Amino acid sequence: MNQSPTLSRKLGLTLVTLYGLGTILGAGIYVLIGKVSVVAGLYAPLAFGLAAIISFFTALSYARLVSIYPRCAGEAVYLREAFNKKFLSSLVGWLIILTGIVSSATIANGFVGYLGVFIHIPDWIAITILISLLSLIAIWGIAESMWISALMTVIEIAGLVMVIIIAGDVIVEPPLPFESYFIVDSFTSLFGVFAGSFLAFYAFIGFEDMVNVVEEVKNPDFNLPVSIFLAIFISSVFYILIAVIAVSSLSIHDLGSTDAPLALILESHNLLSSKIISIISIFAIVNGALIQIIMGARVLYGMAREGLAPQALSSINIKTKTPIITTLLVSILVLIFALWLPLLTLAKLTSFIVLIIFLLVNLSLWRIKHVNKADYENSIHSINFPIIGALFCLFLIVFQIYDLVTG
Repeated sequence: MNQSPTLSRKLGLTLVTLYGLGTILGAGIYVLIGKVSVVAGLYAPLAFGLAAIISFFTALSYARLVSIYPRCAGEAVYLREAFNKKFLSSLVGWLIILTGIVSSATIANGFVGYLGVFIHIPDWIAITILISLLSLIAIWGIAESMWISALMTVIEIAGLVMVIIIAGDVIVEPPLPFESYFIVDSFTSLFGVFAGSFLAFYAFIGFEDMVNVVEEVKNPDFNLPVSIFLAIFISSVFYILIAVIAVSSLSIHDLGSTDAPLALILESHNLLSSKIISIISIFAIVNGALIQIIMGARVLYGMAREGLAPQALSSINIKTKTPIITTLLVSILVLIFALWLPLLTLAKLTSFIVLIIFLLVNLSLWRIKHVNKADYENSIHSINFPIIGALFCLFLIVFQIYDLVTG
């Protein structure tokens, strides 16, 4: 009897870490650094630091849960095991898919800004060509897609290193005392930091995507948790350093008015380096969008296999070993959102949805931990870090609702 094709385990620690870094670094620092600076002002580094702390506690929950339940559609599986409510599992699964779609659309909008440094074509044409090419790469194969993604991630990291080397003199000799970027001087400034953290939180979205390729990872019990923490740590260091450079090098007005912030930072130092970072930024943005499409397609496939989505979406192509139907469906929806909503709206919507998902995931681990108390005795996981992560997420959700109502 012929067996249905399954996903292939081809990903090691390096590829999975680069996969996570690729989606985290993509739009966050290359596109949103200026937008965060407008909201948080001089305290943009603090806003990124707070977002990193919130992400870290939730990453702890993800690392534990993926080692217990190493399956695609991770969040949907976690909620089902914790609360045994099919509706709740289905809801979070669809929210994850929506996050991937909206995030990829956000990144596609950022692509247009850096492309405009070189050529000017209608936005809708550039976005349509980009999404079409990325869907073909995602269909090609997981190993092939990951190697392309890994290469682009290395280029992304090289670009950030270049910014630090060329414009990093303000880190060595800052125009203000270094603590000025991290110690607020008023309640108004603190409010701006919280608002900036909500937006900066988008810049850390990506580590949760890593659990949804678990069935394609070698030795997932070790490789996935380690790669999650590596991706969070490396991206946090880059974000805070680049944020210090940004607010020290340019006025808040200039940072907020440009669609290519890193290129503008380097422009005063070296025109050639400004062009180079624009090219690298395009790679970074393309990489982030590719990873989100891969993730969304895998979650939709996993949900269909778990009975939480139409069965027709659970098919794997025999030749490519990829879920072609779900990849095409996700790509079409990405294109619709990218052409429909502006970048800042998409980023805020993505952050809000992800915070709700993270809140539910943290509560899932807390619930599982208390149901299976014996498994957590004498373990680091006996610490109530899921509750800390949940409270952080809830705080940002409530803050954003308050800011929306009062603003």
